[in-house]
Amino acid sequence: MTKALNILDPIDRRLIEATQAGLPIVHRPYAEIARRLDLSEADVIARFEELIRRGVIRRIAVAPNHYALGMTANGMTVWDIEDEAVSEIGRLVGALEFVSHCYQRPRALPAWPYNLFAMVHGKSRVEVEVKRAEISLLAGTRCRGSDILYSKRILKKTGLRLSRTGG
Repeated sequence: MTKALNILDPIDRRLIEATQAGLPIVHRPYAEIARRLDLSEADVIARFEELIRRGVIRRIAVAPNHYALGMTANGMTVWDIEDEAVSEIGRLVGALEFVSHCYQRPRALPAWPYNLFAMVHGKSRVEVEVKRAEISLLAGTRCRGSDILYSKRILKKTGLRLSRTGG
């Protein structure tokens, strides 16, 4: 049975409402959610998998507050990578343990030549610049330019939110 993307059954809705502020910080978070909703752990996992498959949920991931962890120098590194190499370089950069997210975007020429973005976190700008230099070595001659945009504050740290009336 295929459900429309925008239709949630009452159990899926309760599941999302119970987790929209985050998963419980316990050894078995899905079992804890199941207990709270009077479901089995297997049912909770299966429902999340189906919500992801349907595109209702993109992913389940940790969203740390880097500032609270002492990582106060957070920079979005931007790269002008040759088009034929951007996927390969992006995979290498995204695999670095200090890169929290990495993605390709179209250039906005002539003002914005960058097509690869990688978020780097550090305790100081010097640390972030060292990490940026490591990315630069990976890109090598396939990089025509780069820059770094430092965060001034956290703009968003929330996931999916349901309205009380919507579905």
